[in-house]
Amino acid sequence: MTDVLWQTWSGTHRAHPRRTASPNDTAEVAAQVSAAAEEGLRVRMVGSGHSFTDVAVTDGVLLSPTSLARLRSVDHEKGTATVDAGMALCDFNEELARHGLALANMGDIAVQTVAGAVQTGTHGTGRDAGGLASQVVGLEMVLADGSVVRCSADEDPELFHAARVGLGAFGVLTAVTFAVRPAFLLHAREEPMPLEEVLERLPELRSANDHFEFFWFPHTGSTNTKRNNITDGPARPLSPFKAWLDDDLLSNRVFGGVNRVCRRFPALVPAVNQVSSRALSARSYTDASHRVFASVRDVRFVEMEYAVPAEHTEEVLREIRSVVDRRGYRLSFPVEVRFAPADDVWLSTAYRRETAYIAVHMYQGVPYEACFADLESVLASAGGRPHWGKLHTRTHTDLEKVYPQLGAAMAVRDRVDPERRFANAYLDRVLG
Repeated sequence: MTDVLWQTWSGTHRAHPRRTASPNDTAEVAAQVSAAAEEGLRVRMVGSGHSFTDVAVTDGVLLSPTSLARLRSVDHEKGTATVDAGMALCDFNEELARHGLALANMGDIAVQTVAGAVQTGTHGTGRDAGGLASQVVGLEMVLADGSVVRCSADEDPELFHAARVGLGAFGVLTAVTFAVRPAFLLHAREEPMPLEEVLERLPELRSANDHFEFFWFPHTGSTNTKRNNITDGPARPLSPFKAWLDDDLLSNRVFGGVNRVCRRFPALVPAVNQVSSRALSARSYTDASHRVFASVRDVRFVEMEYAVPAEHTEEVLREIRSVVDRRGYRLSFPVEVRFAPADDVWLSTAYRRETAYIAVHMYQGVPYEACFADLESVLASAGGRPHWGKLHTRTHTDLEKVYPQLGAAMAVRDRVDPERRFANAYLDRVLG
């Protein structure tokens, strides 16, 4: 198939590859990579398109993983599960649940493919459990020469450390092995809280909860906090009506309608945010972990997210608030703040430091460039690392200063892809 248009979920980037293919197994992926090499074409594997950057865009061969979507094996004794790279996280969760297992932590969206989520550093929030890549214990990959390799902490450890958050730059992932744990319940407690109280109590809120995050409503002093803690149960999920009312009608349909109005009349945003923050009511429920971690997001947006040292959370948020107010920007989406422990993944945004993630969203179609540029300056000046799959302007020179192992990772890349078979414009900018 040739000249097929592919675009990201948010519409930020499009691709017109020379051809596309949907391999059915690892051998077919290897054959496609080898054929591309013979033709002098570059290769990228796409996922669900949930990255806001052009990380998956190619003008060569675009591989779709739709047929690479099965659970390969589960090892209860070792506590591992191996899954095809193209399986959606939501489907992986359900498969694990059928085996009485679960991931220790997840992000708040679960429609991404396993490989896409891992490769771009997808994370949730957690005191002890880190992002998806920190839960990976093995990878199966097709390298630029068409060979199939496996790597782990014991087998080609340098490739493993570099490729866990590898942006597809080291090879095409065909399978991922995760460390998993017995299935568990989470008790979710969500309630409004003044921003000043959250900032004052932040050390306590982070340390006292397995998973804590909050959403600040710009142009207000209000937040909505989320505390998720492991519990023995019993399960008390939201009623079908309450789930529909809160998570479908209000959080998606009404919120989408409000944003359409605010896009046309941005002066309304501060008043709307005041109403929205006051309209929230506390709720609590207990459900399977993956149903608590992830939610449905149908409203389209663009996003910039930076990982800053956790100890700088308060000062960075105050500076963001000052810039937004001073420059008159109108942000109709809440600013999301999450946390992660330090990990050992070379290109992880949480590499070797306790991390706070600060995410700024703007409704699709709203001009965002000037606002994101100003806020990016604040986040970068605090030693921030941009989320690999979200909008940013950092270059290889910038990233060398905040990723101590970037040079080591690029040495691995020189070994496994010396001709840059898996390169594209985005990787040229961020990896050199």
